[in-house]
Amino acid sequence: MLNIIRKSILTLAILAVTAISGQASAETLINGAGATFPYPLYSKWFAEYAKVDPTVKFNYQSIGSGGGIKQITAQTVDFGASDKFLSDAELKAAPGKLLHIPTVMGAVVVTYNVPGVGKGLKLSSEDVADIYLGKITKWNDPKIANDNPKIKLPNQPIIVVHRSDGSGTTSIFTDYLSSVSPEWAGKVGKGASVKWPIGLGGKGNEGVAGQVKTTQYTIGYVELAYAFENKLPFATLKNKSGNFVEPSIKSTSAAAAGAAKSMPADYRISLVNQPGKDAYPIVGFTWLLVYQDQKDKVIGKKLVEFLNWELKHGQKMADKILYAPLPANVAKMVEKTVKSIK
Repeated sequence: MLNIIRKSILTLAILAVTAISGQASAETLINGAGATFPYPLYSKWFAEYAKVDPTVKFNYQSIGSGGGIKQITAQTVDFGASDKFLSDAELKAAPGKLLHIPTVMGAVVVTYNVPGVGKGLKLSSEDVADIYLGKITKWNDPKIANDNPKIKLPNQPIIVVHRSDGSGTTSIFTDYLSSVSPEWAGKVGKGASVKWPIGLGGKGNEGVAGQVKTTQYTIGYVELAYAFENKLPFATLKNKSGNFVEPSIKSTSAAAAGAAKSMPADYRISLVNQPGKDAYPIVGFTWLLVYQDQKDKVIGKKLVEFLNWELKHGQKMADKILYAPLPANVAKMVEKTVKSIK
């Protein structure tokens, strides 16, 4: 009798080990790296998708767009993530055809930490550029004060904070500064990394938000979700039409409305400083960077299944985490692009 019990226990143990081994071997690990801009949403998507397909596990490293571009080019990850679209030279340097898959749109906000000044500080585009050029150095500068007559601004130096790493958020922000300030365009320019005239560096959206939150009289730029998460106020900015507009899902979508009508087939388009009375001026797409021809067909198939899911279901989660879903016509275009991944 004892031997029968022992054999039964042994059989159950073997079955359990076999089941665990089977699960382990069936699990597909998909590695990605890049943008911090969409990280709050991607984290949500990956967690929700695990319920849809428990055999897939995503490992995403939020290291900045520059890191994501480097890693997907080196093929050390299955997908990259970037808020900066790749140049022709960067695409040519890749060992295969890289596709830009737009996922959502987000707003880059100008956030600040000024004691006694809450949400709602108004800033013109020229003033934002001059602050980052080091030309406006005090919070009570007449240029800022004239747009904010009801706010008592302190006679304190402005401490500028910017990204220290290669960043898609920086690419969007400096694209905006270049479009509104000829001086910025000539002296500094745009890109994921630039030579900042002044300021302190912070790594990732997290680093900039942390610097602003812990240091008084600072100004910085972060994705909208990070400002909310850290309970940081953000400026209302004057747009191309001359209206002061607050960043929101509505004003982010308004910025994309015109551009969506003339969307290029490769989705490489800037959304900053768009016309329209309700358009927020610092908006950008964020993209997943995926090879059209997948080296690992199993991973490729699972990645395509996830991309189809996020287009049909993930988009509905975007606005809850302060990202704007893709315009309907762009989403249809992306569906066709995803089908080309083999």
